[in-house]
Amino acid sequence: MRGLRASPIKPRRSPVRSTASGRSFSSSATWRSYDDTVQNIRIGKHTRVIYQGFTGRVATGNAKDSLAYGTNIVGGVTPGKEGEHLGLPLLPDLRKAKDQLKPDATAVFVAAPQCGKAIEDAIEAEIPLIVAVAEHIPLHDIMRVSSILKTQSKSRLVGANAPGIISPIGQCRIGFQPLPTFAPGHIGIVAKSGTLSYETVASITRSGLGQSLCIGMGGDIIAGTNLVDALKVFEADPETEGIILVGEVGGRAEEDAAEWIKDYHRRVSQPKPIAALVGGLHAPPGRIMGHAGAWAARGERSAKEKYSILQQAGATMVDHPENFGGAMKALLSQSGRDPQRIMKDASNQKRGYHTQRQRPALNARQSRLAQQQQQKRDLVLSPHGAAAPLEPYLDQVDGISLVRESEPHDAFYVGITVDRTERAPCIVTSPTASRAQLERRVRRFAYDWRRGPSEATIKQAIEHMQLDAAPPAARAQVSGLLQVLAKMYKETEAVTLSGSVSVDEKGNLRIHQPSIIAQFDDAAFKSGKRQEDIHSLRQKDAEVPEEVEAEKDGIVFVKLDDPEANIGTLVNGAGLAMNTVDALRLHGGKATNFLDTGGKATSETVKKSFELILQDPRVKVIFVNIFGGLTDGGMIAEGVLLAFKEVDMKGKPVVVRIRGTNEETGQRIIAESGLALEAFDGFEEAADRVVEIANSS
Repeated sequence: MRGLRASPIKPRRSPVRSTASGRSFSSSATWRSYDDTVQNIRIGKHTRVIYQGFTGRVATGNAKDSLAYGTNIVGGVTPGKEGEHLGLPLLPDLRKAKDQLKPDATAVFVAAPQCGKAIEDAIEAEIPLIVAVAEHIPLHDIMRVSSILKTQSKSRLVGANAPGIISPIGQCRIGFQPLPTFAPGHIGIVAKSGTLSYETVASITRSGLGQSLCIGMGGDIIAGTNLVDALKVFEADPETEGIILVGEVGGRAEEDAAEWIKDYHRRVSQPKPIAALVGGLHAPPGRIMGHAGAWAARGERSAKEKYSILQQAGATMVDHPENFGGAMKALLSQSGRDPQRIMKDASNQKRGYHTQRQRPALNARQSRLAQQQQQKRDLVLSPHGAAAPLEPYLDQVDGISLVRESEPHDAFYVGITVDRTERAPCIVTSPTASRAQLERRVRRFAYDWRRGPSEATIKQAIEHMQLDAAPPAARAQVSGLLQVLAKMYKETEAVTLSGSVSVDEKGNLRIHQPSIIAQFDDAAFKSGKRQEDIHSLRQKDAEVPEEVEAEKDGIVFVKLDDPEANIGTLVNGAGLAMNTVDALRLHGGKATNFLDTGGKATSETVKKSFELILQDPRVKVIFVNIFGGLTDGGMIAEGVLLAFKEVDMKGKPVVVRIRGTNEETGQRIIAESGLALEAFDGFEEAADRVVEIANSS
């Protein structure tokens, strides 16, 4: 049992490194890197935890629940305050907290606009593990933090926009995971999606295997800890017998994980079995699916491709998180491990909660936590709308012109975007702008967010474009273009700025306006109140009306275009919503929409969700798929009944699957309603019934 205090990497004598922001952080004399901090994640019973923002309402409620669970919370910090809180020391700054409380980890419960600064303070104080749960932290704040993390070897970040990290076997929770779902055991889990991780955990708990350590990678574009980092921890952890990985559309984390798995299988004679799932197999290209990071940039693999890559690497793939328990039992047997021994060992651990016992309803504190977890979307300007902010930067490079014509067949691709693996901005170039060839030929050239791209980096990027036959003026203009795009990228807090360029008959560079992608971080505006001029360019009247309407109520709604689709979906959580669309396809059905009620799910938002779904004449049946992690199953059931009373359901049948927190109450409410509702607890049975209704004449 993980009873020993988690040991952060012991520092050697360290010189001081100065950052571009003026802050100084120490690093080892024999240079070590951020990668060396990965084992700081191995939390346990004696991990000493503090809170930043300790006296805040949400942090207070969370700390009470985590203390009851067994987490070794030793105090916290609120700037300008000193004394006691919850009977524990309260200190005014992290330096004092570090000296007096000697923490191994900090839970950063600070609002998104100030969270980047709070993480930097924790790095400066050399706290070994920093867990940031807040959503809507501006992307460029996180890129600044990431650039600082790379200069040191003491602190490890988990998050942001993640449920955190929990060790059921070590009774330590740093985050807001729904405690009733977890049980001590020997399966390690890492996930991008919170709701998919809760479903996964519940399946493992029901199987009797339990969890050793669960790591929330988070759904943001850049994560402080990624899938490969977690895999390294699980490999080294003696309490972990099997590993589960939950990915989704967007980024290269799953591809990186597949490379790690292949190497792991080559060098280890009896590797721990690995099962995986990838959400978003049927996500429409170019759309942001709830999570800030759930979109694929040009040149990135689709979710379907990542699924195949993981499978080929040796991971056993499942199509729904409900199936992980059975799959992992089979894999443990095949690997020579005894599932019965592991289950017996897990059952001997001290269990505080698990999903097979009576589960307490969500209290007010947990509900407030849920309300903070709203999804976000980025602003993507039309090629025409992007011209206004782009032109002043192009004016800084002589000879470049912005033209309205589409790119010719011999055009090149250039831009600035995010390299998620490197946790940094990068130049992207390709010798062709052909979409069919971009995935194969595009290359990324990462650079430090604070310093901008170096001349050497720009030179490498241009060489990859193979501009050998272009006049010297055009090559010089490409260099100038990349410099001003990098400047614009930082000053406007963009996510992606890219387009196709060609050389005109005079040897000058042309940017083809129809090819421009200009994507901006909406958190900078919504959380940080920055970039108002950019976000004023949004043209809501050109967007899908239902999607704009949903946004007002904190609902993420994406209308899917398949004319044969006839199943409306209502789901809580972006990852689970993506997986619901995918899983219905496997059962022979097609969804008309992606709908995530988000952590704000209430009876009123469920009612509003029904109204949105019913606006689509294709809908023949509605599938409500709820896993109650932070969302109460009884509340969702009440919301369904409210919709039936106050919304014209147009005679549409509704199939409801409620699982997780307070599931029995929710299922009973549906069953006893006397309405035309059908309730299930298993996904397979519910999906089969939905498809049966959808396909009936």
